Amino acid sequence: MNTEDFQQKINNRESFLLAGDNQYLGKLSLNRYDSESISNEYGIYGSKYASTSIFNTYGIYGSKYSSLSPNNPYTNTPPIIFLHGQRFSYLTKNKYLGTTTIDPEELVHWMQQKSLNY
Repeated sequence: MNTEDFQQKINNRESFLLAGDNQYLGKLSLNRYDSESISNEYGIYGSKYASTSIFNTYGIYGSKYSSLSPNNPYTNTPPIIFLHGQRFSYLTKNKYLGTTTIDPEELVHWMQQKSLNY
């Protein structure tokens, strides 16, 4: 994602994930038909086979061994959650990164609470 695209998502007050290496990891949306949604299990951000998916347990953004993955309980560089265009928290299993971290296993429930249905 280039700087202009990133800034446009912030200006549009979108909710999304951004990896520690600035790779866009998809829209935080419960819409399973949206091509950018992490809920689209066939999309590049929701598929368990996609290289840019947090659900790919063999990829750098989903492996429990990768420093860029929310599933690594020791990482200091997990994905950042942007909620309505604002940096909100980390998506991580590392409980020592702050009080507002979201566990990846709780992400869908959290999105439901925030009404991220678009």
